[in-house]
Amino acid sequence: MSSAGKVTYISLSADDPAIDAAFGIAIAAARAALGQSHPLHLAGQTRPGAVVIDSRSPTDARLVVARVAGAGEADLQDAVAAARAAFPAWRARPWQQRVAIVERAAQIVRDRKFELSAWLIFEMGKNRVEALGEIEETADLLDYYAGEMRRNDGFIRQMDRLAPTDQNTSVLRPYGVWAVIAPWNFPYALLGAPIAAALLTGNTVVCKPSSETPLSAVKLTEIFEAAGVPAGVLSCLPGSGRVVGDGLIAHPDVAGVTFTGSYDVGFNQLYRRFARDFPKPCVVEMGGKNPALIMPSADLAQAIQGVQRSAFGMNGHKCSACSRVLVHRDVADDFIAGLARAAEAIVPGDPLDKGVFVGPVATKQSYEDYQGYVAQARAAGEGVVRAGGAVLTDGTQADGYFVRPTVLANLPPDHQLAREELFVPIVAVAVVGSLDEALTVANDTKFGLTAGLFSREQKEIDTFFDRIEAGVVYVNRAAGATTGAWPGVQPFGGWKGSGSTGKNIGGHYTLLCYLREQSRTVCQ
Repeated sequence: MSSAGKVTYISLSADDPAIDAAFGIAIAAARAALGQSHPLHLAGQTRPGAVVIDSRSPTDARLVVARVAGAGEADLQDAVAAARAAFPAWRARPWQQRVAIVERAAQIVRDRKFELSAWLIFEMGKNRVEALGEIEETADLLDYYAGEMRRNDGFIRQMDRLAPTDQNTSVLRPYGVWAVIAPWNFPYALLGAPIAAALLTGNTVVCKPSSETPLSAVKLTEIFEAAGVPAGVLSCLPGSGRVVGDGLIAHPDVAGVTFTGSYDVGFNQLYRRFARDFPKPCVVEMGGKNPALIMPSADLAQAIQGVQRSAFGMNGHKCSACSRVLVHRDVADDFIAGLARAAEAIVPGDPLDKGVFVGPVATKQSYEDYQGYVAQARAAGEGVVRAGGAVLTDGTQADGYFVRPTVLANLPPDHQLAREELFVPIVAVAVVGSLDEALTVANDTKFGLTAGLFSREQKEIDTFFDRIEAGVVYVNRAAGATTGAWPGVQPFGGWKGSGSTGKNIGGHYTLLCYLREQSRTVCQ
């Protein structure tokens, strides 16, 4: 575990008897409740919904984890209307009371962390460390944002005067109904954090989780309700992107949106369409093609571990995953051989089992994408696939989405696999002749999310920080070359095609995305 005793994304294991016992109880309880039905949570009430979404386990696609009610058009209209009606009272509620509610939600998340982690493993296929890390992160994000409201005294500032009788105040105010559209890879953290940010700042929320992980959203909504969020202030609408996602984006009463997902959906389908009559806030966090740069002075064992954890952890299902490496030619052969050995040593297994690092890819689409990318790599030339490149279909893995972590080398620089986000456990290694060349290649992309450098030369480190075009950067990080950000420690967000605001998640400036300034002058 981490030095502080908390499981985070840099934890190497959760090997502790108390954790093992708690996981055992939680997994057994979840297993006993598999396949149960869950209603819509709309404006503080429950209803059947228009459709039923079967959430299936990627470890065994025959297994229905939960049957979750999905929203239709009427549910969408009711949820937005309720949120709009609830907004004046929620906006007027003292910010200290909103903070107290979110802090209670954070505590409930902590109290239920093993239960929530167990469900996350069943539903999404994360290993124990990654699942527990996400639940811990979710609680920390809620607490961090609540603390930011306290530290900024509700974002009310006294200003200077032009006349002795003036009283001038800057007040940050909410927008109204806020839509939150969340992905399947971090279904608690990337749903809970923007819900908390919007609620704390006085907005009301209608959220749409991914149809791949709807149960996590139901449980998170129940937690906010148990913490005291009033009826109408929060609704959760699982359902199709066409009905719920597009419906929220097109709804005239939705004043702001937070979306986490792909560049194509986030930019082309959402960002370009959301604001029609006047500008509206659109917090879009998108993908990455995140490079790790390996220089001759690097500790190669450290670099190999950092890339391996970052490329293959959670099966590459992180927008921050290391999907390309730019290694100096002086150390390229040793690095590629070492990374290939590290990849081949990984044995994918059941993520419910203690000690498993890589489980299944999370979705059928990811499973199919992986096979298509491997076929492209093999077609690119002999020796491109240096490790992995196979699906696993024997024994207990026959009905799941299990694949081998894969290392590619010698791809043409303009090849799709070297330039596009893949979101599966595939990393492409390219050889460069200098740091200058590595930085030029690293920045030659529409993305700008995360990046890492392995070097012992201070001048190279300084140059990397100065020139790299990414919102989150690491140097010599064996725990994850490009991954592992934590709220209040490493704020997480992207530049260029990776993010729309220039403000990172879990940092000093996040809540400002959910607020607008009103300048007030009172003359005595």
